[in-house]
Amino acid sequence: MSWILLTNDDGIDSPALAPFAAALADLGTVRVVVPDRERSWVGKAITRFDPIRVVKVGLDGGVAWTCTGFPADAVQIGIHGLFDEPPSLVVSGINVGYNYGAAFLMSSGTVGAAIEGWVSGIPSIAVSTGGKGDWATWKRKVHEREALLDWERLATVATSLVDEARTSGLLDLADVVTVNLPFDTTVDTPRRVATVARVGYDRLFRDQGDGIYTHDFGGGFVEFDATEGTDLAAARKNYVSITPLCMPTAASVPDDVRSRLER
Repeated sequence: MSWILLTNDDGIDSPALAPFAAALADLGTVRVVVPDRERSWVGKAITRFDPIRVVKVGLDGGVAWTCTGFPADAVQIGIHGLFDEPPSLVVSGINVGYNYGAAFLMSSGTVGAAIEGWVSGIPSIAVSTGGKGDWATWKRKVHEREALLDWERLATVATSLVDEARTSGLLDLADVVTVNLPFDTTVDTPRRVATVARVGYDRLFRDQGDGIYTHDFGGGFVEFDATEGTDLAAARKNYVSITPLCMPTAASVPDDVRSRLER
């Protein structure tokens, strides 16, 4: 392995970043390129019209590069702009919050960054974690200094999963692998290879009046199919889910439908 590109969508101040970079160093050289601030919910957005500023900064005794763009921008610049050779693996995360179900996968900057790695022909893994109970309370707790040991434990387990996804051959079967870990995951937590739950979500924006709407996710899912065997079901059971993704391909079309469309 030449080197690993580590990125995220929570930015340089993510409590997961330094522990994950340190743990991944057991697998090879790690270079960190991340947004300079939180860039959640942006999917695989690419900056088109604005310039991107890249700055080299310190990270827990090491270094990282921050960029003013989106997570996918960070991957693009990390692969094609900053270094003499491309990475052999892109790892995105550990995201503060689960990225399960189709709706979240398509909205996630964490997963979007991994997809950008695939666009450049680099095996890519996205890693996310979540907790139970009230989201705001959990998020505040995991950003506290007292959570550092938890992040170090989680980073160690996540690194072992990254290594196993690579050595097991899963990365040869999938375009991107997404992993979701309960925040209390240990080496003994049950793991499941899962599918993506076909779910959407409800209201995202709250009307503030005068034509102003602000992001305020209500938290509700719209379940289009049964969720058994999916990443969402695994999270509800407090299991780790490992999900291989294949980038969009055309669905098969039955002959009777095809005959109505083709001329």
